[in-house]
Order: sequence, then structure tokens, then C-alpha cells
Amino acid sequence: MIKHIRLSENFFFKQLFDRVSCTYSYLLADTESKEAILVDPVIDLAERDAKIIDYLGLKLKYSINTHMHADHITGTGVLKKLLPGSQSVISTASQALADKHVAHGDILEFGNHKMEVRATPGHTNGCVTYVCHEQGIAFTGDTLLIRGCGRTDFQEGNPERLYFGYDCVGREKVQPTAHQN
Repeated sequence: MIKHIRLSENFFFKQLFDRVSCTYSYLLADTESKEAILVDPVIDLAERDAKIIDYLGLKLKYSINTHMHADHITGTGVLKKLLPGSQSVISTASQALADKHVAHGDILEFGNHKMEVRATPGHTNGCVTYVCHEQGIAFTGDTLLIRGCGRTDFQEGNPERLYFGYDCVGREKVQPTAHQN
């Protein structure tokens, strides 16, 4: 049975898909302040994403990454040029360049909404999950996938850390994945 998850009235949610890498990005916004967050933007689709954000009348505050990996070539740099004022975000543990580095327990705010950062290493050292408690949504990146999890046989992969990282994901109602299997 498919259940509709009811989000608060001033919360916007849109799933975006890249057919080439089979990865998902997510656009979230506060409909009152128009502040938005884009989760895991793909570089080849940055122009598409910027057009959607402009069309919807939103102001991109953060482009956030759940992790850095070959199949997640981030579009944050391009989006910063297309949408001046936006900031790129990635975990400190990823050791990647960004305007803002986050760690376990940090909070990102957009309008009246908040996302908590939870460290969920295992697929990579820098994997994080972003949790919107109010909405019951956890953006897990490659920590959790549909019927599986991110691979651990790559550089930085560690199945034990990935397994124990599941405790940090929590029991949110919705856990949008980064990939289509």
C-alpha cells in the first residue's frame, strides 16, 4: 500500500533525476521565505536546476552534498555562478572544498525549517545524512539505497562503519535515496 506523506504547508519538496548517472537530487524550500536547499546537485544538470529554482521564484541558500564520489560530480560550483549568493556545503570529513563544512550535530536552516547533519561514514569517510525532523525525512545519499546500501569496496569504503552508521540515520518516515537501482 502506498501512503502519502503529508508535509507541512510551507515546505516544498521536489525530486529531480539524472538519467545518465541514475542519481537523484532533491529541492527543498520554505514557501514563505523562498529560501531553498538543493541536495546532491549533479554538475551536468546545474543549468536545469538553476532554471527550476528561478522559475519557482526561490532563492538557493545552500547546495549540499551527502558525500563526494565519482558518480556524484557535484554541481555546487556551477550553481554558485548561476545563482550568486548560494553556498556549497559538504562534510568536514570529506576533505573537499566548500563554502561551509559541516559535522555530526550541525544544523542547516532555510526559512523556518532545519536540517540536522548526521555522520554516516562507510560508503566514504565523509558521508552524511541530512534529517528534516519536522517533515520526517532523512536524505541518506549512498548510505541507504532502495533494497541495499552504498558500495564499500571503493577507496574509503568500510562495511563495518556503514553498518553502525545506520543507527545515526534514525527512524524517519521517508528516506529518499541517491540512486535508482
